[in-house]
Amino acid sequence: MRGFEASTLIKADPLTIWSVLTDGAAWPTWDSAVARFEGTIAARRKVTVYPDVNPNRGFTVTVVDFRPGEEMTWRGGMPLGLFTGTRTYQLTPQPDGMVRFDMREEYTGPLAGMIFKSIPDLNPSFRTFADGLKRRAEERSA
Repeated sequence: MRGFEASTLIKADPLTIWSVLTDGAAWPTWDSAVARFEGTIAARRKVTVYPDVNPNRGFTVTVVDFRPGEEMTWRGGMPLGLFTGTRTYQLTPQPDGMVRFDMREEYTGPLAGMIFKSIPDLNPSFRTFADGLKRRAEERSA
C-alpha cells in the first residue's frame, strides 16, 4: 500500500466523535497540523484543508462517502485519474464500549509511485490528528 494511517481507541460514543470529526472549522483548535479549514463536511461537498507546514497552500477534496457515526471518505487528485488520494475515516464500536478510530490515506493511479516518493511521511501528522480527536471527543464525553 502506498499511503499512511493512524488508529486509536476513544472512550466516547460514535456520535460525539462524529460531531468533533465533522466540525472542520474547529480542527485547528485540537489538531496542531491544521492551520485552516474551509468548507462544510457533508456528502458530495468540497472541503479545503490548509496544513500548518504550508498554510498558504491547501488541498481540496470531495466528500464521496458520508455515513454519520460510521465512516466517511474523501477523494482528490489529478485529472484523468493520473493520481488519486483517498482518505477514509472510520468509527468501529468495540465490545468494551470504546470506539476504534481509523484514518487511512491511499494513493492510486499511474503517477502514484512517482508522486508518493515526493510526499513527506504523513504518519506523524496522522498520529497527531488521531490523538487530538481522541482528546477532544473524550473531553466532550466527560
